[in-house]
Amino acid sequence: MSLEDPVIVTCSISGAIANRDQCPAIPYTPEEYAAEARRAVDEGASMIHIHARTPDGVPSYEVEDFRAITEAILAEVGDVVVNFSTGAVGVPLEKRIAYLRALKPDVAALNMGSMNYAKYSRRRRDFVFHTVFENSFETIITLLKAMNEEGIKPEHECFDTGHIANLDPLLDMGILEEPLQISCVMGVTGGIRPTARNLAHMAENVPGGPDGPNEWGVIGISRDQWTLIATALTLGGNVRAGLEDNFYLPDGTMARSNGDLIAQAARMARDVGRRVATVAEAREMLRIPRREARDAPEELAQGARSSAEAAR
Repeated sequence: MSLEDPVIVTCSISGAIANRDQCPAIPYTPEEYAAEARRAVDEGASMIHIHARTPDGVPSYEVEDFRAITEAILAEVGDVVVNFSTGAVGVPLEKRIAYLRALKPDVAALNMGSMNYAKYSRRRRDFVFHTVFENSFETIITLLKAMNEEGIKPEHECFDTGHIANLDPLLDMGILEEPLQISCVMGVTGGIRPTARNLAHMAENVPGGPDGPNEWGVIGISRDQWTLIATALTLGGNVRAGLEDNFYLPDGTMARSNGDLIAQAARMARDVGRRVATVAEAREMLRIPRREARDAPEELAQGARSSAEAAR
């Protein structure tokens, strides 16, 4: 790594679990998503990770909700790397593939292994929720083939070191080609513990190593996020912040918006001598061409044009 290497800052804009009772800034409507995306991009985010919701805040996996949110964001910010979630419990795989095929985001998250997935409360001495998160090789390969067919870059979300090892057979089969985009997800009960040493261990296990051809970064859940972001920045990785992952700034203050969290991540990058990547640089690093309106699905492109005209 050179300190001149730019760092991709991703904003996880809403998630699908938290609600406004927990954090008033979580966006529900497409207009609110667009306003939050504007704040995040203005502070340095080059990628927006999207979980869709209906306008009343209920998590959605419908094409039309992803469409409305994506149109609103693109109309507001112009160009940004659009990243769709595909992770879900109890949602048919066909439904998750449907919005990928219909809207063709730049990137789609691809969870790399099954696991116990939970949130535990030490205060209650009980689980807030717990489930089994199914991501079999059959599921992974089905999603990956759809992404390959639609020209969507997979973001490999790895909740433990073994999930990184799951990349090996897919590379050998030729279903995956380097350079990869790998995110080390830390802080979820059921996954690897969120420590700096564990992140360094995961980075060492990225194919080709942390200084190899593949892009890697960290997704830190809860307030451990800031220690993990500092570690990733020092080791040469990319970072993610946003209201899906954590509501709080390092001093314990609740963020007023995603922009507050992205501003903090960008400040930390500059403090260690890393330059925050522009959207164009992020696209170059990930080998993702800009999707001009003529190359995008016509309905999405028309929607973005109409929304932009209405905004003017």
